[in-house]
Amino acid sequence: MSRFEPKPPWLKVRAPGGETYQAIKSTLRTLDLHTVCEEARCPNVGECWREGTATVMLLGDVCTRGCRFCAVTTGSPRGAVDVREPEHVARAIARMGLAYVVLTMVNRDDLLDGGAEHVATTVRRLHALRPDILIEALVGDFCGRLGDVATVVAGAPDVFAHNVEVVRSQTRALRDARASFDQSLAVLRHAKACAPERPTKSSIMVGVGETDEEVFEALAELRAAGVDIVTIGQYLRPSDKHHPIARFVEPATFAVYEARARELGFAYAACGPLVRSSYRAAEVFVRSALGRGGAAAPGATVEERLAEAERGAAAAAAGLATETAAAVGLVPADRLRRPAERTP
Repeated sequence: MSRFEPKPPWLKVRAPGGETYQAIKSTLRTLDLHTVCEEARCPNVGECWREGTATVMLLGDVCTRGCRFCAVTTGSPRGAVDVREPEHVARAIARMGLAYVVLTMVNRDDLLDGGAEHVATTVRRLHALRPDILIEALVGDFCGRLGDVATVVAGAPDVFAHNVEVVRSQTRALRDARASFDQSLAVLRHAKACAPERPTKSSIMVGVGETDEEVFEALAELRAAGVDIVTIGQYLRPSDKHHPIARFVEPATFAVYEARARELGFAYAACGPLVRSSYRAAEVFVRSALGRGGAAAPGATVEERLAEAERGAAAAAAGLATETAAAVGLVPADRLRRPAERTP
């Protein structure tokens, strides 16, 4: 099925826009932050940004994996890491009126810890600057190294997320050879064991060749691994070089998936054609599960949650205005160049 064939009406969305969306987009460009919302061409980017949720990608924009469903650039970063990024990203996000941020990452198999400490450091620093913001860490599988999983959990993200991506039978066809369904389950199981009180989350794409029964089996395995939150959405082919779409799953079928997830005991499930891993609807559940109160309590309106986020951003900006970069160990950019490259 070509990506240029007409899509069903339930997959059509409004072009992104609105004051909050434009403000976030402008800020992201100014601060040179990479977002999965844009890199992965998410159809919900307008909805999420308008409601104060965004997904920021750490460790660059080049992934060492070559999954056949993903639009993110594949290559070899050759061990390159911007050591200033955790501080830079934390400061940037702290100033933005976001209520919920997903810190995700490209796979970095070229790094000894896969980037785990880098992610944990970013989470810790952002929490220090914005205690009100909810942080989800959506990470890779670290090649199954559970010590690296524990490192991320130790950073204390409000939600630990790792995606199995597709059902077991489609894993080999779509995911990089270094990934496996069982390895992903082990990552999720260990994250839950490290911090039982915190929600864990995973996501499945459908429409790649699976059966509904295989979706039910995947849900059962995720729940058995202690996963609390699950999202299921329609796979949309980024280009003709990517894996073809096998079917467009109808909204009624997604409703069946969601009902089965509830039967299995998931605390929260979001299932729909346009649902993605970082779908903003989970924010309300997470806020409730973690007992976050204030103006941004679970029943608060979008406007109330955004107002609280703006207050948090203003307080963070005021605090950062009185803090020098050297005080937090932020090395000036020109110090990172070789002497011959420095501007006289």
